[in-house]
Amino acid sequence: MKLLWVKSDFLHPTDRGAQIRTLEMLKRLNRRNTVHYIALRSPGETEGPARAQEYSSQSYAVDHFVPDKTSARFAGQLLRGMFDPLPVAVSRFRSSVMRSQIETLTAREKFDAIVCDFLFPAANMPDLSTVTLFQHNVEALIWRRRVEHATGPLQRWYLKTQARRMEKFEGDVCRAVRSIVAVSEQDAEIMRRDYGARRVSAVPTGVDIDYFARPPHPERNADLVFVGSMDWMPNVDGATWFVREILPLIRKQAPNCTIAIAGRRPTAELTSLASRDSRIIVTGTVADIRPWLWGSAVSIVPLRIGGGTRIKIYEAMAAGTPVVSTTVGAEGLDVTHSETILLADKPADFANACIALLRDSAEAARIASAAWDRVSSRYSWDAVTAAFEGMLTA
Repeated sequence: MKLLWVKSDFLHPTDRGAQIRTLEMLKRLNRRNTVHYIALRSPGETEGPARAQEYSSQSYAVDHFVPDKTSARFAGQLLRGMFDPLPVAVSRFRSSVMRSQIETLTAREKFDAIVCDFLFPAANMPDLSTVTLFQHNVEALIWRRRVEHATGPLQRWYLKTQARRMEKFEGDVCRAVRSIVAVSEQDAEIMRRDYGARRVSAVPTGVDIDYFARPPHPERNADLVFVGSMDWMPNVDGATWFVREILPLIRKQAPNCTIAIAGRRPTAELTSLASRDSRIIVTGTVADIRPWLWGSAVSIVPLRIGGGTRIKIYEAMAAGTPVVSTTVGAEGLDVTHSETILLADKPADFANACIALLRDSAEAARIASAAWDRVSSRYSWDAVTAAFEGMLTA
């Protein structure tokens, strides 16, 4: 099978959950098929395009500048976005050059399947009726949850505007594409219900059990660890909520409790938390996340906003680290409260769950073992990729 895979970015450096999902699946798809990969390339970017050969037979880089979210140019995008029918999160990746190149490729190569990876590149697809949308999140759901946690009337108004535009764009795309692959049955049902999408399937999240295999005596880094891209708003919100409302409750019982916030490009807000408290470690980008999972007693996922599924939870389970998460953080995953994970949504409940695992090593080991058994038996990347491949040909 010859595939065209369209994405808004390249896959290296691999520092986001969705990149991991795509990379692991594409490596396996490309062993049995011919994958053509097209993505946007930022000015000066070299590693991503150079390493595309690891997961594709042919790759195409489209030069496109996406301003950093802390820059003045991004502020200009937000301002212009007030008058653009597309949500800013989509218009940032709009490229007439990519659209033109996709038209040329599809006319020349005669692909058996075309995959639009994430919603954002859909604005560049010349003909959505031939496309399978690989939808890692329900984007409008994330924006609606952002509205719920807005901090002022102006922010709430702006987020509501963007949420409405995202809902319209996402709904239009979901109804126009040939088919949709969601990352959980929960997301698939939302797209059927809210958007009237007809051909929607769900592929589970996978994990590389061998890669995350726990060493015999890992060095302790922190009591708690929160892993994720720390420039992604739901993670930033979750980390700050945890530090401000949950961590003080934990420290009433465990005064020296330490937490590592491990992930790329932490915001100034997060780094300032660490500057005021030596027991908070903000790592920034790390070359290998595994030592932080192995070296912590509990992996936390204190998310209040989000969609899709959390690769970070299955990775922690594969690493043998017990997990405490909010319901939102674990939604769509095959987890069971008190058996393979602890779930808590209120600050006091979340704090008590963390304390329970920190104090009771036998209970922590029981949950970690049950979680490892579940992910190792059901969620290998080979099985996930085979299911995805079948959805492309159905």
